[in-house]
Amino acid sequence: MTLDTIHFTPWTSLAGGVLVGVAAVWLMLSLGRIAGISGIVGGLLRPRAGDVGWRVAFVLGLMVAPWAYRVVAVAPEAQIDASTAMLLAAGLLVGFGTRLGSGCTSGHGVCGLSRLSRRSLVATLCFMAMGFLTVYVVRHLPGGVGGGAV
Repeated sequence: MTLDTIHFTPWTSLAGGVLVGVAAVWLMLSLGRIAGISGIVGGLLRPRAGDVGWRVAFVLGLMVAPWAYRVVAVAPEAQIDASTAMLLAAGLLVGFGTRLGSGCTSGHGVCGLSRLSRRSLVATLCFMAMGFLTVYVVRHLPGGVGGGAV
């Protein structure tokens, strides 16, 4: 494994993390809500009176942010090496996983851990373990992207 020191961006990564943290705290203090994307979007799919505006604003902010970034900096070039079918399957699996895990990485990993939730700790450890396992299988086992021999 090598670290790409040319494209390593500690300051922008730190700034992004601070912004995510501030947004999560702000949402919790102002509305008493957890900034978990799956819960926010799920609430839009089952709308309740008086509960839609902030959800729409949050999701719009997520969609507008990349364009706002392009005003002040050059955005990195995106390269997607998966087919549309693979992306759809992955999206459905992520959606199923967030329902099964009662939340997503942002809800459990950022907000749940900061609230010292044991359930979020277990969920985050499971997310991370499966992520590590998936990378290992894809990159190091025969038939994976890396196609390494065992």
